[in-house]
Amino acid sequence: MNVILASDHGGTHLRKEVARLLEEMDVNVTDSGCDCEGSVDYSDYSLPAAERVANGEFDKGIFICGTGIGMSISANKVKGIRAALVHDVFTAKVTREHNDSNILCMGERVIGTGLALEIVKTWFFTEFEGGRHARRVQKIADYENK
Repeated sequence: MNVILASDHGGTHLRKEVARLLEEMDVNVTDSGCDCEGSVDYSDYSLPAAERVANGEFDKGIFICGTGIGMSISANKVKGIRAALVHDVFTAKVTREHNDSNILCMGERVIGTGLALEIVKTWFFTEFEGGRHARRVQKIADYENK
């Protein structure tokens, strides 16, 4: 499994904790986030990383900014991306089961590290259910291909 991490200045610390967790889980991690404290634009990090997920270079992505909102909005502009903004374990599970999300977005200023790591584990190990959900996800893909 290949996972790309991205963050702006607001998600740097949590991104590093997530990287440590994934490496402990023997996941191949590429970190494409900034290592700065000064303000940067989230889209400069989310869009290139989302493109790399969309083109199949990475299986999944985990993107972090201050709230997760900017990362999720910008990532979802990339065709083929289903980025989910998640701040609890239940929605982490459901967005994989029902939406086949391929990018997890979180906000470092919104949730603590312990919860974030539980969200990552839940999201990472939950499988897409398919069935009626596959039809719904396909409708999104069909719209993107208009």
